[in-house]
Amino acid sequence: MSNANREAPPSAGRAGIKRELPEHFRDYRHVWVFIELERGEVHPVSFELLGEGRKLADKLGIQLAGIVLGPPCEATQHAVAEAFAYGADLVYLVEAPLLADYRNEPFTKAMTDLVNTHKPEILLLGATTLGRDLAGSVATTLLTGLTADCTELDVDVDGSLAATRPTFGGSLLCTIYTLNYRPQMATVRPRVMAMPPRTDKPVGRVIRHKLSMTEEEIITKVLGFNLDRQSAKANLAYADIVVAGGLGLGSAENLQLVKNLARAIGAEYGCSRPLVQKGWMPADRQVGQTGKTIRPKLYIAAGISGAIQHRVGVEGADLIVAINTDPNAPIFEFAHLGIVTDAIRFLPALTEAFTRRLSPHSHDKLAS
Repeated sequence: MSNANREAPPSAGRAGIKRELPEHFRDYRHVWVFIELERGEVHPVSFELLGEGRKLADKLGIQLAGIVLGPPCEATQHAVAEAFAYGADLVYLVEAPLLADYRNEPFTKAMTDLVNTHKPEILLLGATTLGRDLAGSVATTLLTGLTADCTELDVDVDGSLAATRPTFGGSLLCTIYTLNYRPQMATVRPRVMAMPPRTDKPVGRVIRHKLSMTEEEIITKVLGFNLDRQSAKANLAYADIVVAGGLGLGSAENLQLVKNLARAIGAEYGCSRPLVQKGWMPADRQVGQTGKTIRPKLYIAAGISGAIQHRVGVEGADLIVAINTDPNAPIFEFAHLGIVTDAIRFLPALTEAFTRRLSPHSHDKLAS
């Protein structure tokens, strides 16, 4: 047989997979975003996801919906209004006293009933403690796929959700598809996506759904609520200025240089993953995809090499300043300003310079 007549071998990878959506999934449409409401406050990641969901919905030519689950109160109605202000075309609302506090059973029941009734094509949730717990149980109940901790969301040529996330310990990025199941589910960490603009507009179409569950059916009981004040100490995700240190600092004692600079310029301080693994800093100070994803106006990285998992967690910063003795360090590939020098000697000098030039009221100017 000649080469001209020989049948081409099947292509490998994504292009070679035969995608045939089962008949009962073909009427699943629209993009849904879970509006995370807890203790009367909407988590900002919900608005970030509405911005990303808007892009997906526009590419697919379908609607963007917000999903609000909460008790009958003013805070729940405010969450509905905010969903429209950040771009939702409509809102699905489940109001019930059982939803006053987050418990997996009633929230999973409410969400899965909504999905089975109204059939969304894509369902996005924030990768928060609450969102991760809910997403896993919803995906398991619906027998569909879930891609966690995504760094990028897009739509493939055939309309499938392309969800990209780090893998192999953050050393690689992979794109995952849920080809033959619906909804296509994904979670995204806070600050991975940009915050969309807020626009005041009237509340649009609200579709109400009843929660078919009683208190007697719920195993978990809420006895009280105690705020974890320790967890509020580090506010890396929403800081305007962040200073972080890595293995290049040489010792745990030298992290004080990072803290001193952070104090001088009114910044939060953090570290790279190896320092947490060594026990030099607590986990809530870790910057990167496997720690806190940040989008500050200024990020100063001292002695950090810049592995992929660190890069995807910080590249949303407006200005990245990297300080490293190795001119070939990966961090210089994505930093806006690179300084090849010893951070141990440079940080004290930088701190002194900022201290001389900045008045106690100048920190806001630095971040503006």
